[in-house]
Amino acid sequence: MAARKKEKSISAALASATCALLGTTTAMPVDAQEEPRWDFNTSLLYYGEDNDRVQDLSFKSLTRRLFTDDRILTLGLTIDTLTGATPNGAIRQDGVQTFTRPSGAGSYAVPAGDLPLDDTFKDTRVSLSANWQQPIGEKGLANVGLSASKEYDYLHTGVNLRYAHDFNQRNTTVSAGIAYALDTIDPVGGAPLPLTPMLDVGDLSNRLGDDDKDVLDAILGVSQVINRNLLVQVNYSFSQQSGYLNNPYKVLSLVDGVTGDTLPRTPGPNGGPNGQFLFESRPDERTLHGLFTQAKLNLDGKVLDASYRYMTDDWEIDSHTLDVRFRWPVGETRYLEPHVRYYTQTEAEFYRLSLDSSQPLPQYASSDYRLGNFDGVTVGLKYGWKTRNDNDMAVRVEWYTQSGEIPSGQLIGNQAGRDNFPDLNALIVQFSYQFDL
Repeated sequence: MAARKKEKSISAALASATCALLGTTTAMPVDAQEEPRWDFNTSLLYYGEDNDRVQDLSFKSLTRRLFTDDRILTLGLTIDTLTGATPNGAIRQDGVQTFTRPSGAGSYAVPAGDLPLDDTFKDTRVSLSANWQQPIGEKGLANVGLSASKEYDYLHTGVNLRYAHDFNQRNTTVSAGIAYALDTIDPVGGAPLPLTPMLDVGDLSNRLGDDDKDVLDAILGVSQVINRNLLVQVNYSFSQQSGYLNNPYKVLSLVDGVTGDTLPRTPGPNGGPNGQFLFESRPDERTLHGLFTQAKLNLDGKVLDASYRYMTDDWEIDSHTLDVRFRWPVGETRYLEPHVRYYTQTEAEFYRLSLDSSQPLPQYASSDYRLGNFDGVTVGLKYGWKTRNDNDMAVRVEWYTQSGEIPSGQLIGNQAGRDNFPDLNALIVQFSYQFDL
């Protein structure tokens, strides 16, 4: 029985890592079942940014039908409701700025000195997934899964495959997985032509219909039992994206080459922008490579879980992620789990704070802060316990803070005296409940 449990723990750890990197809901192995049963894992999560920015309320449910011999059917449901305001990409100005709403049906104003935020950000996402796990021989596990999600302006469909095989007296597990997604983007008001201007209310002459994006993900991984207390794993991931990769709601300010202020514009009779703003332009292809390492160490019942991930792409974004969790038992049925995560990335080669009107327009440009140079830190604590019915419950509270900077070479005139990359703070609260039937 001990050897059997060790085998399962290795496969489970590897499956978990594969799921995280491929974005799937692959079912993880469990101890052999004498009778089939149901396993339910539910959670409710709140994410809220300060200054009335993005708010997210998310419900997730993962239902597993556990058959004998490691056969598992997994069904996933996620419902996200997002509201709030998000930066539209334009820079701060000393005067009031007006913008046409993404739908083209109205306009909104931003007070002088404020970061331009689009307050129309509102959406509900429903995501469904299904996965079947099947043993292959005595030492193999195969998984096949389907996924689909729908937002107001986005449709995702995907399929994923994975195979894991044990070697070395079940102390080593090698895994390979592949996932393909076809996404359709149908922006509110239509997808704008890259680097064309934001127009007056009611004018959609530079908008197109929907567009598509293809994503191919692949992963190779190995998990190794070092001793009875230490498990390590290493994974390499590859991702190829092609198609429509723009954010249709992001613009850049076209500025004076000396003062750095947005060039003025006179709105039409129905309203519109009072400055010159151009919709962003990104390459239609992106290739990413990733290396992920993780170690789980058992220290007399206390578990240290540490991981590091390096990602790089052909947009010249390099990122590093360090994640550490430490589960501390409190009595026989409770535990505390502090968590620290640090993330840093470099900016994309086409990232710009604004566009200089005295220079020719580049082929690609975006002021989306998520493509900029920034650091992010997450700190939090999870408290978990078992109920009288032997079910698992947990509460997690975390605080996220993000800070970035604009290279001095991108600042023009008055831009040097403004807060061009304001800090972002967010609160995360999650309640989870797991039970069997």
